[in-house]
Amino acid sequence: MNIKNKVILVTGGTSGIGEACSRHFASLGASVVIVSNQEERGVSLEKELREAAMDVRFIFADVSSEKDVCAMVARAVELYGRIDGVHCNAGVWGKGKVTEFTDAAWEKIMGVNVKSVFWTAKHVVPVMETQGSGVFLITTSVAAFIGFPAHALYCASKAALESLVRCLAVDHAGKVRVVGICPGTIDTPMLAASCEGWDKPVDELYADIARRIPVRRLGHPIDIAQTAAFLLSDGASYINGTSIVLDGGTMALPPW
Repeated sequence: MNIKNKVILVTGGTSGIGEACSRHFASLGASVVIVSNQEERGVSLEKELREAAMDVRFIFADVSSEKDVCAMVARAVELYGRIDGVHCNAGVWGKGKVTEFTDAAWEKIMGVNVKSVFWTAKHVVPVMETQGSGVFLITTSVAAFIGFPAHALYCASKAALESLVRCLAVDHAGKVRVVGICPGTIDTPMLAASCEGWDKPVDELYADIARRIPVRRLGHPIDIAQTAAFLLSDGASYINGTSIVLDGGTMALPPW
């Protein structure tokens, strides 16, 4: 799992899974470009990690904007001269059935969860092809495979990413290795937000969920970060065009 001296760009890198990945990659000796629209948090995280002798840089960007993504990639190349790996992790959550569908919901969820990955691939893949190598990692979700109640648009956005992993791997074979990482129930701010409005406190909800997961616990962001680091390393060089599911056994559950 050696990613030392690799230049890795992480979108959504200041919160939850993304923050854990930024920290973990940097602790392993990678040069990490942290990208987020949380400017204050990004500046603070960069300062903290650089003071700990880690090589990180923060770039503020709205990854649903092609202009911002183009500038983000150009800045990363300016800083380090190359991009060895990208972890497209930026994402937003939204609840609703198709009968509650709106253009605004589509633009928000598809814009961040899907379009941002297209923009990032559009501008990063040519860099990797010129270098002759690179790894493109996408955070998907078990929501791509499970019909979560009242999550139609969110589930559809994650299913789109699962398909994109395969398409990118085929279209850019020989130069860019493309993999997905597919989390289950992970203890993040996004999970906490999804619990709002329930008739139980969050702690009780989490305990109930943990009892149902075969490993009997929720996932932690570091669980994802450790596997992401492996997927970005040369040790995973034969893993391509597919996703690794990290759900504690959630999808193995029978419906009773």
